[in-house]
Amino acid sequence: MSYTRYALLGAVLLFTACGTKQEIVMEQPVEENQTVLPSTISPTPPEETVTHPSMKPYEINGVTYYPTVVKVGEKFQGVASWYGSDFHGKLTSSGEPFNMHDFTAAHKTLPMNTMVKVTNLKNGRSVIVRINDRGPFVKDRIIDLSYAAAKKIGIIETGTAPVELEILGFDSTINTLPKTEGAQTPKEVVLEDFAVQIGAFRKYRGAAYTKSQNSLVDGRYRAIIRKFDYKGAPIYRVWLIGFKSEQEARDFIATGRYPGAFLIRAEQ
Repeated sequence: MSYTRYALLGAVLLFTACGTKQEIVMEQPVEENQTVLPSTISPTPPEETVTHPSMKPYEINGVTYYPTVVKVGEKFQGVASWYGSDFHGKLTSSGEPFNMHDFTAAHKTLPMNTMVKVTNLKNGRSVIVRINDRGPFVKDRIIDLSYAAAKKIGIIETGTAPVELEILGFDSTINTLPKTEGAQTPKEVVLEDFAVQIGAFRKYRGAAYTKSQNSLVDGRYRAIIRKFDYKGAPIYRVWLIGFKSEQEARDFIATGRYPGAFLIRAEQ
């Protein structure tokens, strides 16, 4: 579910193939000329990809890719935003109601219930949040914090801030477990089911047309439609699925075939 405080800039896209006008929603951050810090999960190097069948390297168009692994202790930097009352009580991607007063957050790829320490790089204030949602659905944002979490690190007024994320664990009870039990929780997770968002529409017919035109891309990726809610109205996102690793998806985005495309995970 898209829980961002960004403006939805409506634009009308003419599809000559069907001779009708389709309304496409271009999701862009309100701020312009903003410096964005890189945010990515690094692919596992070759020496770390031979211990489990799901971690085998694979090749596409002569490029070797390695399954994406995220580990406890890893740190990433990017721009954080927040969401609050507009989405309070609505279902998150994890299936639980969003509570703007809980310390939770939306992330594009991290597993649900991942515990993350978020530090505002402008003032040094930190908060620990649990990932329970997908987003932000804007290309250059790394995390969407709940109102409570954003308030604790001082980004309510500014709306966004550069932050550092540190992975603390992949179990929502990690902070309450005794050390002996905590040591048995996973130290790393293999991420799969990567997708690339290629469009977002207010009207279903626009999403359906885009899906039909991208039913099979490069012989390996196919389009799906996911329905979300934005400010009380439906929004239909079109995702290409079939990417086995983050780097494969990022390389696809880098071709520029779909302007404004960005990475997401499409796991159920």
